[in-house]
Amino acid sequence: MSMKDDIREFLIARRANITPERAGLPVGVTERRVPGLRREEVAMLAGVSLDYYTKLERGSAKLRNASDSVLDAIARALQLDDVEREHLSVLARGTQAPRKAQPTQPAQAAGLRGSMQRVLDSMTVPALAYNTCQDVIATNLLGRAMFTQLFDCDQANLARFTFLDSRARDFFDDWPLACSLTAAMLRFQAGRDPLNKDLTALIGELSTRSPQFRLDWAAQDVHEHRTGQKTYRHPEVGELHVSYDVLEMPGEQGLSITTYSAEEGSPTEEKFKLLASWAAVSEPHTT
Repeated sequence: MSMKDDIREFLIARRANITPERAGLPVGVTERRVPGLRREEVAMLAGVSLDYYTKLERGSAKLRNASDSVLDAIARALQLDDVEREHLSVLARGTQAPRKAQPTQPAQAAGLRGSMQRVLDSMTVPALAYNTCQDVIATNLLGRAMFTQLFDCDQANLARFTFLDSRARDFFDDWPLACSLTAAMLRFQAGRDPLNKDLTALIGELSTRSPQFRLDWAAQDVHEHRTGQKTYRHPEVGELHVSYDVLEMPGEQGLSITTYSAEEGSPTEEKFKLLASWAAVSEPHTT
């Protein structure tokens, strides 16, 4: 879609998510023809004219001149979270001038610099390094063991595994949530870097091959992984209840490391020990 389409669909989707009650508006007795807030209600809450907000929502030229205070007011009216606010700002400023495409390297060729691979290998918890297309470019032994099914192909990709591999339904404790978050992360990255050809190609592939992706992509959600809890069902050791943390990599544009840890003394910590033993036996050795 064009940038105008992105802006329109995002604002319409966010507007549909906010009920009058949630926005603190009186609920009338007349039937509402649209889900969520009307345009005039968003304009009133944001303190702008209906005509001006309508032009903003349509992605007209006026959006490029919208001040930060206006964008903040709209974000407050739509009750956007931090990631959604950033996405709105990126979409707005993206209409101002085309951003220079960032050179991308094929993940399988770029790899990870040796010093960072040594950091991964020194970790005692599973860890993965991946790029904005969710290509896994490096891992430690425990991370490879935890996500063993992911590495059955030449290039491990978290998004392709989530949407296109039937085993993902069992691996993720909440597969629908994993799908929606994955699509939201890809949309967030696409807003940041709309000229990334690899990312555009991945989104096109998933849209063609996965009905679930098309459904989640249409929701217009955005998400940035930072920290939280997840549950996986490993084919060898069973359920793993983990905390994940995403670490940005200075000097490595677009690359992140995610670590997966378990509470001390928890069943998952014990299963990590089993996973390490299984990995040591299962990992092929070179001579």
